[in-house]
Amino acid sequence: MDQTPASPNAHPDQRTVLEELADWASTLQLHEVPERVVEFAASHILSQMAAIRVGLQQSEGKRLAHALGAPFQPDTAQSARVLAGAGAWLNLDDTAYAGHLGPSTVAVPLAFAHALRLTGEDLLLSVIVANECAARITASATLGPFRGQTALHTHLVGAVAGRLASEKASPHQWRNALALALSTPPWTLMHGFIISDARLLHVPVAVRMAMDACDAAASGLQGATDIVEHPDGFLARFATVPLPEAVTASLGRRWHTETLSFKLHPGGPGIDAAIDCAAELHSLMGQWSTDDVQEITVEGSLYTLFAARKAQPYLDGPRTPIGAMVLTTPYPVATALLTGHLGIEDFYPPAVDQTERWALASKVRLVHNEAMTKALMTGVAPMGEAIRQAGDRSAQWLRDFGGDGMPDLAGEVGAPLEDFTQAVKPTPARVTVQMRDGRCYSRELSIPHGGIGPTLRAQHRALVTDKFLAAGGPEDIAEAWSALTKLGPDDLVPLLEKALAI
Repeated sequence: MDQTPASPNAHPDQRTVLEELADWASTLQLHEVPERVVEFAASHILSQMAAIRVGLQQSEGKRLAHALGAPFQPDTAQSARVLAGAGAWLNLDDTAYAGHLGPSTVAVPLAFAHALRLTGEDLLLSVIVANECAARITASATLGPFRGQTALHTHLVGAVAGRLASEKASPHQWRNALALALSTPPWTLMHGFIISDARLLHVPVAVRMAMDACDAAASGLQGATDIVEHPDGFLARFATVPLPEAVTASLGRRWHTETLSFKLHPGGPGIDAAIDCAAELHSLMGQWSTDDVQEITVEGSLYTLFAARKAQPYLDGPRTPIGAMVLTTPYPVATALLTGHLGIEDFYPPAVDQTERWALASKVRLVHNEAMTKALMTGVAPMGEAIRQAGDRSAQWLRDFGGDGMPDLAGEVGAPLEDFTQAVKPTPARVTVQMRDGRCYSRELSIPHGGIGPTLRAQHRALVTDKFLAAGGPEDIAEAWSALTKLGPDDLVPLLEKALAI
């Protein structure tokens, strides 16, 4: 008989949302997950390995590995931190409703799958469980001060879940590890995040706290399992509109993993569609020079403008910190218009020092399009589903986000969705290039390439395979990925080592 003392809980006769989530996550089996979700998770792993490869190839990633060690090393928790930090660099990590999940939900299972010699099925289950737990906690605080990479509580939960699923830990350990981790969530300071290399350590810090919480729970330390919804708990500090119901809504039916959007080029929230439009215009416009361009107008939603406002104080031409450059619109759009693509190399010398790019960037004007903001609110990600769950409670948050007219602009967004099988992430943009001779070129896109919607659901494996190969990933690894569920430890371990060898 289990003599382990019960976890602290203000309502001992009623399960808290964290207890309900932990009990579900700790008992989930892969055969209970729809095949489409399993396939999406396999693409998520391959996509995040591409992000890790790119991160480790940069000078900052090499310094991170010098500081923390190799991606695979005897200290498994340290391996997880290296993989997490490298995979978050320059916004190549994938997004979901809600959160940038992969830096923890993929990195930690990769480290433990390698160390524990797990099977491909084990790895997939660990990633799915981690995605579901991290996304749900993040969703509960989406209407709050942190989104995207600055929401480090995502990685507290993702790292705990990714490790405990890999170790097949007990429900009791799950409850306490999650509660302990969420008792001390990091609070991101934007100044350091934008201008310095500190962003390389943000996710590893959260992963370190999560690993300590797992070890502590395994040794018998207990957490307050009502920490999420308690009046003096997590949501009270990290959510303007707390949504504790999001943590357990339709467990086993609403799969957050299938809300993932895959990042196909670096760049912050809301600018992907504009970059895709600019790349298409490059092919359409034929021969031209920067002097031929009178103005470039980028229309977008308030989501795009929100990121630009964060970056604006730090903009300084080629001396702009990378953390600001990936959040703003002019330089990435100008680069895609000139070259037909945007890659990591475009944020480093010699590319970033090219006068022509900055001359063209100076002609980019960002304009709010109300219809695009309204379209943004109809999607699942990045915030539409949270607004649906909040209902009338979201009004003040909307005002804070977009001004007094924002609640009316958002309008009636409807009821929360029963499942995410038709999830979409509309982050629209229209790029219009006005030439001095009167010619005008324009492209508009509602869902960016790689954004969740019908096209991505049909093509996700091909898209992430291209991303992995573009990151220098070995072709035979990409080919073997379709058989991930059939791989045993003797196959998976060397495959992971080769996939992330730089």
